[in-house]
Amino acid sequence: MNFLSPARRPGTADEVANVAELLMMPQGAFITGSDFLIDGGATAAYFYGPLKPAER
Repeated sequence: MNFLSPARRPGTADEVANVAELLMMPQGAFITGSDFLIDGGATAAYFYGPLKPAER
């Protein structure tokens, strides 16, 4: 497969679970109202990089 996202691979369940674990641990107690993009940079690549749609 050819992945165009910066990570060049799909994410794993463990990588998503790591963020969930952080949010549930005491170390994440001060994190509130945040969005965590766990997508290997695909969202940024879509808006600013090689995945950005062509201008019309």
